[in-house]
Amino acid sequence: MVTFRKAVIMAAVLLFMIFMLYPRHSSMHTQRAPTSSPPSTAAAAAPPQSPGSVKTDTTPNSAPPITTQPKPTVPKVDSGAAKVQQKLALAAVQNLPIDKQLAYHFPYSVSSKFPAYIWQTWKYTPASGQFADKFRVPEASWTEKHPSFVHEVITDDVAEHLIRHLYSAIPDVLEAYLSMPLPILKADFFRYLILLARGGVYADIDTQALKPTTEWVPQSFNAKSIGLVIGIEADPDRADWAKWYSRRIQFCQWTIKAKPGHPVLVDIVTKITAETLKRKREGNLKPNHDGVVEWTGPAVWTDSIFSYFNDPNFFETTASAGNITFKNFTGMRDSKKIGDVVVLPITSFSPGIGHSGAGPVEDPMAFVKHEFEGSWKPATERIIEPKPQHDANQQQQNPQT
Repeated sequence: MVTFRKAVIMAAVLLFMIFMLYPRHSSMHTQRAPTSSPPSTAAAAAPPQSPGSVKTDTTPNSAPPITTQPKPTVPKVDSGAAKVQQKLALAAVQNLPIDKQLAYHFPYSVSSKFPAYIWQTWKYTPASGQFADKFRVPEASWTEKHPSFVHEVITDDVAEHLIRHLYSAIPDVLEAYLSMPLPILKADFFRYLILLARGGVYADIDTQALKPTTEWVPQSFNAKSIGLVIGIEADPDRADWAKWYSRRIQFCQWTIKAKPGHPVLVDIVTKITAETLKRKREGNLKPNHDGVVEWTGPAVWTDSIFSYFNDPNFFETTASAGNITFKNFTGMRDSKKIGDVVVLPITSFSPGIGHSGAGPVEDPMAFVKHEFEGSWKPATERIIEPKPQHDANQQQQNPQT
C-alpha cells in the first residue's frame, strides 16, 4: 500500500525528471540556428542593398526578428537551359552595331566617381633595366602626385592580354586591335579602349604630372556632372595652319581623364574599329606612319569630340546659335565646360611649347608637361618646325611629334 509519504516522494521525483528532460520556457525564445557569421545588428541582418538604394529601416538598433521556420527550398536551375539563354542573349547583343555593343558592355554614369587609375604604356616597365632613364622622372611624377591611385605602365604583351580580356565579348573590336600593323596604332587604340572599359587617366610615358588630377577642374564645376576632361593641343591662328596641323583646333590625346563608358570613347572606338576592319577587307593594312594621325591619333580624336558636342542625342541643339566649332575654343585661357566635358586651355597640357598662346610651365594653369619625344615616328620626322610668318608673333612647332 502506498502511503501518503511515498506518494509525495514519487511525485517530487517525477517533477524533477520532467524539469531536467525538457528545456526551460525562456531558452526556447533565445536559441538561433548557428550561422557562419552571426549578425550583431539589424543592419547586418538586413538583405544587401543595391548601389544608390535608400535604406527605409527606421529602427536600426532594434534586434533582428527571430524565425524558426525552415529555409525555403530553392528549385534547381537547369544549367543547360541557362547557358543556352545566355548564349542567345550574347548573340543578340553581338548583332547590334558596334557602338550599341560598347554602350551595353560599358554603361556610362556621369554621377559616378572618376576611377583612381593612371594608365601608361611603354615597351618596358620601370622595373626593367631597359626602361630609359629619361622617362623615370616623368613616370614617377604620376605616382608622386597621386599616391593613392593605381598606377600601371602596360607593356605591349600585357596590353594584348588585357584587351583580350576586356573585349572578348565584342569580337570586331578585338579583331581590329590585333590586326593593326604598327605599335603606335595599337598604343593609340589602347588608350581609348582602357578608358572606355575602366576609366581613370591615360598619360603618355613622356609626360610629367605637374599637379594632381583633383586640381585640373575648377571647384565651381560639379564633379558629378563631368565625365571627360581634355586639353587643347594646338590652336594655330595662322593662314597656313593646315600645313602643320590636322585640325584648326586640335585636342591632345597624350593625356585624357574619363569615366568609363563615356560616349566620346564609344564613338572613337567605333570609328577606329570600322576603319581598321574596312582596311583589312580591302587589303590595305599597310605599316605606314603617314596616316596614323587620321587613323587613331589626334585628328580622329578631335573629330569624335566635335561630333559629340553637336549630337542632338546628347545636347539640345534646336535653340543653339549653330554648331560648336573651333571658334568656341580658339584663344581660350580658362577652363570651359560643354555638357559633361571640361575643356582645358592649351597651357594645361602643353605648357612651355612656345606657340598657340601657351603659357610657361610655371603658369597656374599648367597641369601636365609633355616632352614630345615622338618615339613612334622615324627619327628624321620627329621634330618639324614651320617657317615663321611676319604676321605670327610666335614660331610654330609641330606638336604631332
